[in-house]
Amino acid sequence: MAVMESAFDPYWREAWTRRQVEDSLSLSSGFMLLADQNGEVPSEAADAAGFVLARKVLDEVELLLIGVSPDMRGRGIGRLLLDRFFEASREAGAARVFLEMRANNDAERVYLAAGFEPIGRRRDYYRTLDGTPIDAVTFAKSL
Repeated sequence: MAVMESAFDPYWREAWTRRQVEDSLSLSSGFMLLADQNGEVPSEAADAAGFVLARKVLDEVELLLIGVSPDMRGRGIGRLLLDRFFEASREAGAARVFLEMRANNDAERVYLAAGFEPIGRRRDYYRTLDGTPIDAVTFAKSL
């Protein structure tokens, strides 16, 4: 939760609450990956520098959230987490992975570089803290 709270600017309203994370992980379809400052699995959750939260349904996996502590960005941790996410998804039998993000998210370049392609758009799907509407863009990648 420390990474969650630091990784997402409250203006965009992207961070989840502890309850939302717990509820997601309580389902058999939900899973989380953690990475330390070297991109490795941390020995303790307190050592996490980044995370992926995802869920699998049939042969598809949805990347719900990915976050890296701001002071750890630019070290490739996000890319390492994405690679581990793809590997875990393949091992779970997924044929495709999906994600949805706000249209003006700087992370788009990371997703495109990782092989995601935009496949859809939802107009005015998200609202910022001040109520400004922002489109959602859906991305997919075949494994």
